[in-house]
Amino acid sequence: MSALLAVNWEWELRGTLIVIIAVGVLCGSLYMILGTNLGARLGFLVALTGLFGWMFIMSAIWWTYGKGLLGDDPTWQPVAGKTLIRDTAKLPSVGALDAPVTLSGDYAADAKAVTELLRADGWKKLDSALPSFQQAGSAGSVLVEEGGAFAAGEFVVVNVFEKGGERSPTFWDDRIDFLAFFHKPHYALVEIAPLVPQRTEPGRAPARAVIDTSRPHEYVYMIRDMGDKRVPAAQICILSLIVFLLLCWLLHNRDKRVDENRAAKALPAKG
Repeated sequence: MSALLAVNWEWELRGTLIVIIAVGVLCGSLYMILGTNLGARLGFLVALTGLFGWMFIMSAIWWTYGKGLLGDDPTWQPVAGKTLIRDTAKLPSVGALDAPVTLSGDYAADAKAVTELLRADGWKKLDSALPSFQQAGSAGSVLVEEGGAFAAGEFVVVNVFEKGGERSPTFWDDRIDFLAFFHKPHYALVEIAPLVPQRTEPGRAPARAVIDTSRPHEYVYMIRDMGDKRVPAAQICILSLIVFLLLCWLLHNRDKRVDENRAAKALPAKG
């Protein structure tokens, strides 16, 4: 009873036992049937070949559709030493802009001027309704809060710009990109604006956030980490294919030896 309670309580033990029983029942039953018809060694070789063939097909599906055993998803990571840009004039020094930035002192006009410079430099302004805007904005907000520049509710994301990220090789006007394993660096620049501090009163709804025009806009510079979402499936697929082909080669050589032995003349029996 104590052993059964331990299995029900410890999910690690329960999961391990489920895997062992499933492998023993499914693979073991097939091996038992093949072993009774082909023999123990040949039945084991055929069952193992079928297992790795199935693993190759399954992992190929995982690799194609991004399912099954997955690695890390793509994420936005900070650019080392250049993440939080609090001074707009330093955008060229960190590599975000090629042309120098001329500031007039009017922070709203300066933000619009920087937007035009970014567009002229190849940066693409994202629509706020796009999921990529929300992902980059959320990642930038986390970096701002972790860096201690602003607390939650003290700023708002106003613009998100992206640059780079082209894939290659692609075919047929970028419609076929299954072999696009190479990527150019993908950068994002999140523009944040500080908010006017609002006094909260008990029992009343919070006031609408208002951008503080007396303070400059700040920027968060990030680079895209592509992750390794399909790498585990690709590794299983390639290794399973190698083992499957090796087992098929062993079965082929065995069939050749059997045919040679059957074609050989029988030795005369001695009286």
